[in-house]
Amino acid sequence: MADTEERLVWYVAYGSNMRAARLAWYIGGGCPPGGRRTYPGCRDRRPPSRSVPVSLPGGIYFAGESGAWTGGMAFYDPQLPGVAAARAYLVTLEQFTDIAAQEMYRPAGHADLIAATGAAIDAAVADGRATLGPGRYETLVCPGHRAEAPMLTFTAPEPASAVRCRPPAPVYLGMIARGLHESHGWPAERIAGYLAQRPGVADGWPPDAVVALVTEALAAG
Repeated sequence: MADTEERLVWYVAYGSNMRAARLAWYIGGGCPPGGRRTYPGCRDRRPPSRSVPVSLPGGIYFAGESGAWTGGMAFYDPQLPGVAAARAYLVTLEQFTDIAAQEMYRPAGHADLIAATGAAIDAAVADGRATLGPGRYETLVCPGHRAEAPMLTFTAPEPASAVRCRPPAPVYLGMIARGLHESHGWPAERIAGYLAQRPGVADGWPPDAVVALVTEALAAG
């Protein structure tokens, strides 16, 4: 592997980290206002050098229990029909490793995790997918390359069809709505239509409630 401080990758966010201010807590550390979790941050606290909106083959679904938000968490499933709206941030490999560690509730900067994540990243780039462990966000996916750098994200090992989907908390869904607006420039109507169809939202949120939440979230900034 190349030196982690020099190698650049695209971290692809499809959940709350589509909002840049939310990702900043993973990079800089601390507890977001009203948050339930304090983040240690990355060893390298520089902001991403670039960000671009991207679309991934497949979709997202909500399942499990979020320690930061309560309710279901967003996961990416390449096997779902359609496309998943996401945002790619250009970061160093070291930063990606530290962001992944925080999502996995593992200690950032731990030598064994760095080695394991680095090997998994190389495997994901080569094969499209690699698994670090059985837990949430411990499966790495490489949906392609952009400007010669690999695009990388993490998700659960199971597809949506193998889990019991669960509705996300309103504050979490609102954060994702802001991220979609910020990164893709979508209006409230398109965001609401997109989110209302996601497994976990479709099962637990009436469409008019999604519209109301998205409208309020965008108005609040």
